[in-house]
Amino acid sequence: MPKPALILVDIQNDYFEGGRWPVHEMDRVGENAARLLAAAREAGDTIIHVRHEIPSDEAPFFRPGSEGAQINAVVAPVEGEPVLLKNRPNSFVGTDLLERLKAAGAQEVTICGAMSQMCIDATARAAADHGFKVTVVEDACGPKETAFNGTTVPAPLVHAAIMGALSGTYAKVVSTQDYLKG
Repeated sequence: MPKPALILVDIQNDYFEGGRWPVHEMDRVGENAARLLAAAREAGDTIIHVRHEIPSDEAPFFRPGSEGAQINAVVAPVEGEPVLLKNRPNSFVGTDLLERLKAAGAQEVTICGAMSQMCIDATARAAADHGFKVTVVEDACGPKETAFNGTTVPAPLVHAAIMGALSGTYAKVVSTQDYLKG
């Protein structure tokens, strides 16, 4: 049976209400991610937390050493759960994520966190390119509205577009409820 790993990406204080860069419905995202984390702990799965820092004191969010750059308490790591620091959207770039997954014997990964259109998308695609069977738990991922060329795209539509693009090609995309049903 394939060994699973849960990768929690950028569930950090700046993405929650009151933070420097709030993400759409991040409280719900955090609660669902906490449910996934509890299930992974109970099953003895590999768990890896990833957090982002933008290497500048002028950064709009995730400033190095700031409270906003810390992992939110809802998914706080416990002793023995690694926390990888990254500076790029793809959680594999500049980290030892791939080596840790290989060392753990992981063949499939479950990804959750934020932002759907940046770090979740980049990490899921990279995981698939590295040969992992990828599951993205969509309601444990948070989008942010975006704009291009004078058009603002609301967060729910951004999320739908990204999950639609990942689904079937790069990942199996499921809800928390369906994932936990097994």
